[in-house]
Parts: sequence; structure tokens; C-alpha cells
Amino acid sequence: MTGDEFIQRDLAAHPLPISPGYKTSMFRGPTRPPLSLKTSMADLTGPVFGAEELGARDNDLILNYAKEGLPIGERIIIHGRVLDGNARPLRGVLVEIWQANASGKYRHRNDGYIGTVDPNFGGCGRCLTDGDGRYVFRTIKPGPYPFRNKVNDWRPAHMHFSVFGHGFAQRLITQMYFEGDPLIRHDSILNTIPDEAARDRLVARLDLAASVPLDTLAYRWDIVLRGTRATVFENKLQGN
Repeated sequence: MTGDEFIQRDLAAHPLPISPGYKTSMFRGPTRPPLSLKTSMADLTGPVFGAEELGARDNDLILNYAKEGLPIGERIIIHGRVLDGNARPLRGVLVEIWQANASGKYRHRNDGYIGTVDPNFGGCGRCLTDGDGRYVFRTIKPGPYPFRNKVNDWRPAHMHFSVFGHGFAQRLITQMYFEGDPLIRHDSILNTIPDEAARDRLVARLDLAASVPLDTLAYRWDIVLRGTRATVFENKLQGN
């Protein structure tokens, strides 16, 4: 921030808003320069999240939507830390996730993929980082799915992440992928990021030390908000 204003994101640090390899960006990408709007008081003073706002199962996607049984699929743990550019942990950050189920289908009325809806899986969760900046989710590993881009384009297994700061204008959104997925190198969306190292920072690493034997594999993915090792976001503040 500069004074009482949020700084616009640096568009040069991101994929071009119109990328020929990602077909829908050709139609919805902005063609005019962004407008600079004065920050409102609501932007500066909210939101305020506390532990009392969250339910006991909000970060457990295996249980938080289960009705008549447990969801189907590979059980996994996703964990990591939210850090600033100097590797200092950030406490009290609201981390939200949403994802497809094991068959690659979202619980959304506009999802027309032939994958099956799992009646016991909602596909979304949230938690607050602790004093060490740590977050953790238990969930089902999402499946890949095709999308209408090229003749045979598929999205790798991925999870959507939202990270909230202390103001409404400080919401950062990105996607996380899984180590070893052969579809990663073919993903038309991920490949709009020109820097290979930046793409690699979106890939979670298998963490057997955090796995539960005979039950759940674990993946670790740290979120870095600033600096040369920053995680690539869809909306990033300029100068951070």
C-alpha cells in the first residue's frame, strides 16, 4: 500500500490477458487499459475473519458435505504455509479452496462434463492460518477433465486457492497442481505463464512425512505473497 491506497497489480508479471493458446481469453481478455479507482473505506477496513466464523469441519472436505457416506476417491492432505517475501509466516489469513471431485466434475449447474456428481462431496473448504502461517485441508484428489479449447485439451488435476488479506482488495486467487501429473506440461492455461520456474511454483510436492499410513497421502504447497519466489496469482498487487 501507498498511503491509504491499494496499488494496482503489475500486469507485466503475469500471462498476457489475451493468450492465443487459451482460446476463451481471446474473447474475454480486456482490450483497453485498466481504470484506477479510489479505494473506499470498506476496502480498507474489511473483511475481519475470526476462528468463531469457521465451523469445525470447514477444512475437512471429506466430512463437511458427507450425508449418507464418505466421498469416493483418493484421500489426500494439502498443507503448507503462507509467507511474505522474507519467509515470515502470516497469521490469521483466510485460505479458501474449491475443486472438482474425483471424476473431474464440479458441483455446479453449468458443469456439463459426463463425470458423476458425488452426493457426499461439496468440493469447497476454508481455514485460517495459525501463528506459524500454516494451513491444512483434508480432501479427495480432484480428477482431470476435458475443456473446449483445442481438439483434445484436458485440465490436469488442480485446486483453486483464494487468499484473503486484511482488506477486500487484498484477495489473491490462484491454482495448485500435483507433482508427477503428466497433463501439467500439456495444460494450455498453465502454459500461458511464460516463466517455467513460475509455473513450477504452482506444483505441490508429495510429502510422505505428513501422510497417514494406510489412509491418506499428503502434498505440501507453500504460498509466497511477495518477492522473487512469489506464487503466481491471477490478481497480484503491483510492486510486491
